[in-house]
Amino acid sequence: VFAILIGATAFSMVFSYTGGDYLLEEWMLELPGEKWGFLILSMLVILLLGFFIDFVEISFIVVPILAPVAEALGLNMLWFAILIAMNLQTSFLTPPFGFSLFYLKGVSPPSVKTTDIYKGVIPFIGLQALVLILLFIFPEWFGMSATSGYGGY
Repeated sequence: VFAILIGATAFSMVFSYTGGDYLLEEWMLELPGEKWGFLILSMLVILLLGFFIDFVEISFIVVPILAPVAEALGLNMLWFAILIAMNLQTSFLTPPFGFSLFYLKGVSPPSVKTTDIYKGVIPFIGLQALVLILLFIFPEWFGMSATSGYGGY
């Protein structure tokens, strides 16, 4: 875990010192659809990365790159963090790596195949994706606000 943290920190430092964070922020601020374009792109990237890497790497590499852009767009950072957390949880259930699926396979009887687990998790992925979409579209249902502020919290 410490090796991952050190590597992520080194990557972030090199990325920042070379000006990559400013270039990426500038590019993301010019996306079509402004905040909605940024949110859709960032959620898709996090979901795809969640298929292959653990949440620690995403938290230490991707989130520090996305957070300044979200702040610059005036997004509610608590809402943005909840979107990221829900997105990561959804990606933990998706193949090819699906970390939660491997944990389940480790405690299930030998008669249960990995393909059975992959098929059985489909409704749960659908439910989590539905909640993520509802949270994305209707943050006020969850006591949140899409723009800066904490929506009653």
